[in-house]
Amino acid sequence: MLVGATIKGRHQLWELRDSLQELAQLARSAGADVLGTVSQQLPHLTPRYVGQGKVEEIKTRLEELKCSVAIFDDELTPTQQRNLEEELQVKVIDRTALILDIFSRRARTQEGRLQVELAQHQYLLPRLVGQWSHLERLGGGIGTRGPGETQLETDRRIITRRISKLKERLEEVRTRRQQHRERRKETGVPVVAMVGYTNAGKSTLFNALTQAGVEAEDRPFSTLDPTTRRVVLPDGRPILLSDTVGFINKLPATVVTAFRATLEELEEARLLLHVVDISHRNAAEQAQVVDKTLAGLHLAEMPRLLVFNKLDLLMSSPPASANDLVVEGFQPRGDPPVAVSAVRGWGLQQLLDAIGSELDSERAPVKVASAPASH
Repeated sequence: MLVGATIKGRHQLWELRDSLQELAQLARSAGADVLGTVSQQLPHLTPRYVGQGKVEEIKTRLEELKCSVAIFDDELTPTQQRNLEEELQVKVIDRTALILDIFSRRARTQEGRLQVELAQHQYLLPRLVGQWSHLERLGGGIGTRGPGETQLETDRRIITRRISKLKERLEEVRTRRQQHRERRKETGVPVVAMVGYTNAGKSTLFNALTQAGVEAEDRPFSTLDPTTRRVVLPDGRPILLSDTVGFINKLPATVVTAFRATLEELEEARLLLHVVDISHRNAAEQAQVVDKTLAGLHLAEMPRLLVFNKLDLLMSSPPASANDLVVEGFQPRGDPPVAVSAVRGWGLQQLLDAIGSELDSERAPVKVASAPASH
């Protein structure tokens, strides 16, 4: 059962139904069967995420549909999660836990697994309270400590030590990456990094440009570990093209922090290719999520080239120019975007030419502003 809520009057990047559709895609990607959806608009936040009446409705529907898990569209506080599990009597997880579960399935390299484990432990630590509350009643009295509290403190120590160890190992990874970047700088070959919303087709485009054979599937977060390959531009200049993890709406801060070593690859890039799935109904909103995430990483001023991908899902043949595209909700500033189809191979030569032109200049980043649009 999927559950989502909005606060009346609060600015939302996109409609709740679109956010829940994305949550359903994430849930299916994690192996769940989505049997139902419940949503509510609230005047303010509540201790249970939704109102008490809605909790009763959710409980009834869970029983009717025989659901064993309720997935909430936002990150729940430990208290909210505990209250909901007590009332609903099923496993309750939030969007953050779901994303971390998908990440754990996708991680292939040792670095990827370390980053996911760190994020999982950082998420779990504040949620330990209450896990052993059923034991606390066994002890008591002034100056005594119940076995529940003892177990809680033991778990906290174990997880805290593990977090410290993981950070140390990732710091070693970070140092090695920095050494690799320094060697790259010595060669003088510029780095071009691909960024974009998850499932925008970055890996497919990366493969089309490099023949790298990176795993590319029609599912969220098919790529977690960054891959870099050498590409020769039409004018004969070599570049290093990097494919990185995709972003998503409501990306947890713990995930961004854990993937710091990977995301630092973006800081060394001379140019970012912002890949957008132009066929998606929320393409403009997804582009804004990427812009916001990059700003949070202090990369808002990085030179950027906007790339409209999946053009084949909109038309049967490529347009003469991306300027011929009228895309609802987009107001690109700066140089015009490049329109491509990574699957069909459309526009790849124009993209390589545009990369060369961008590297020759010191231009401001391409930003995307949202225009009012009705879906």
